[in-house]
Amino acid sequence: MAPMHNFFRAARPVFRNTFFTSNAARNGGKRFQSTASSEQAQESFFKRMWNSPVGFKTVHFWAPVMKWGLVLAGISDFARPAEKLSLTQNGALTATGLIWTRWCLIIKPKNYLLAAVNFFLGIVGIVQVSRILLWQQSQKNKTLPAAAEEVKENVKEEVKKVVKA
Repeated sequence: MAPMHNFFRAARPVFRNTFFTSNAARNGGKRFQSTASSEQAQESFFKRMWNSPVGFKTVHFWAPVMKWGLVLAGISDFARPAEKLSLTQNGALTATGLIWTRWCLIIKPKNYLLAAVNFFLGIVGIVQVSRILLWQQSQKNKTLPAAAEEVKENVKEEVKKVVKA
């Protein structure tokens, strides 16, 4: 049986010529650029976006653009008091944003615009859910005597209104 190093010595020219050399070395040191990439480099941004799989004429572009409305609506809700916000609605927006952010990076074609809008939707949802939960916690932490005093004051005011009428 021949030693193993003879096998590798015999196979060396095959590997040298096919796998481990660059195109420049095979072509005598000259580098060539394909015509497809040079034509693509000369196309305008609008034409590339029009022909792109996530370009202007596809739902992969317009769905994220419209979804920014949800993000802006969530940001405008920062000004609303936490007691007027819906925990279930904001929880659903948070889950939607986080789940779809991951999914946008798995599907083909990868849609980074949709991933970005879903990421921000998830962040806005997290902020709103945390505001709601903090408000609910503060309501639970009110002491019973303070709540009783508040009720007594409200009853006194109502009685005064009824007596005056």
